[in-house]
Amino acid sequence: MKKIIIATHNSHKLKEFSDMLLPLGYEAISLFHLNYFEEIEETGTTFSENSYIKAKTIFDKFHEAVIADDSGLSVDALNGLPGVYSHRYSGEGATDKSNRLKLIDELSKINKPLTARFICDITYIDNEKIIKTEGTVEGEIILEERGDNGFGYDPIFYLKEYGKTVAELPEAEKNKISHRHNALIKLIEELKK
Repeated sequence: MKKIIIATHNSHKLKEFSDMLLPLGYEAISLFHLNYFEEIEETGTTFSENSYIKAKTIFDKFHEAVIADDSGLSVDALNGLPGVYSHRYSGEGATDKSNRLKLIDELSKINKPLTARFICDITYIDNEKIIKTEGTVEGEIILEERGDNGFGYDPIFYLKEYGKTVAELPEAEKNKISHRHNALIKLIEELKK
């Protein structure tokens, strides 16, 4: 069993990565298991840059294979915002709710289609290689919250093919179509090579 570090303290994220990497012979551990709680400054201007910064920081510290991801929401009518600012869109002390309310307020003044996508960029680093993958989910923003299963922008991210917001989908279904899942599938394909 090969050890692989997932650069997160989030137990849900660890489980998602772990479940998909186990069949390849990887034992996934989190930063929590390594007692690593230092804040990694995400100074990149893209999700790809931020996932690389996180992965490189952890690889340089522990010299073990590492996976890091960065993700967020990109709204076409706002030229890609909130983008890398997704988690702190409404400023200092931002919450999921305050971020959603700010986005709804801004988009309610715009008379354009509210197409958007969730984007997840993953960086894998080990002693021999660096692999980068990206996964997306296409949808549109609605101006009222719907559903209780989810967090972040899920209650206002509408999936036309399901006729529901991401927050109205059951957890298992949501995980199968998520941007992180799509990026992880691409990474697994690369790791199998």
